[in-house]
Amino acid sequence: MDDRPRYMISVAADLVGMHPQTLRIYEQKGLVRPRRTSGNTRLYSESDLERLRVIQKLTTEVGLNLAGVELVLRLEDELKK
Repeated sequence: MDDRPRYMISVAADLVGMHPQTLRIYEQKGLVRPRRTSGNTRLYSESDLERLRVIQKLTTEVGLNLAGVELVLRLEDELKK
């Protein structure tokens, strides 16, 4: 997956079908970590977008709350190591 930061928050939100504020909340909760420019602009990579799609699936289709999503993502991250 491509880890190069390239999408500003408004574009990333459009690509995954979420509101930009939702992306900010997910970042605040530590679920996604976009890179920052020197001017502090968030930039999302393809990997970040895929992670956002997983979060969306877990919350909408599976019905997990954000604490459950955090646990699932943490376990997935550990398995990838």
